[in-house]
Amino acid sequence: MNYYNEIKNTLIKNEAYKKVKDYSKNKSDLNSYFEVGRLLIEAQGGEARAKYGNKLIKEYSEKLAKELGKGYSTRSLKYMRKFYIFQKRHAMRALSEKLSWNHYKQLFNLDNINEINYYIYITEKENLSYRDLSKRIKSKEYERIGYKEELQKPKVNTLIKNPIIIKTKNKAMII
Repeated sequence: MNYYNEIKNTLIKNEAYKKVKDYSKNKSDLNSYFEVGRLLIEAQGGEARAKYGNKLIKEYSEKLAKELGKGYSTRSLKYMRKFYIFQKRHAMRALSEKLSWNHYKQLFNLDNINEINYYIYITEKENLSYRDLSKRIKSKEYERIGYKEELQKPKVNTLIKNPIIIKTKNKAMII
């Protein structure tokens, strides 16, 4: 099997598909990047040896850049490899069309599957941009709100840790 040609053909198919229909572009990108990641892992002799195969990625990147143009840097191919490992390691559900490539790159460094699922859920529900998702991850929102595995909406009392109570003659007011 010629891995370079397989990778090149996968990316050419992806480029052609992008021009045909913009709506499904994201899904096509994610599926193609997943497939390229899988092929890179195979070409490098498996996941255990993949981290030592950076020379191969550099070689493929240079060839792809010459033949397909920019967009296939060593860094990009490493992200594709990382995406495949991420999806496989966490036994992720089907890829969400609501999450872009940049959304998924934000999730790569998370290890807790419940945390990952929380951020996927909240991104889909609130239609977060990848920048908004990044801010929420950096602020450790998952840890702060008392997230439940069943992906419940946080209760108001979990968000207000120290309410201010003002007592008047007839009633108490919470601010």
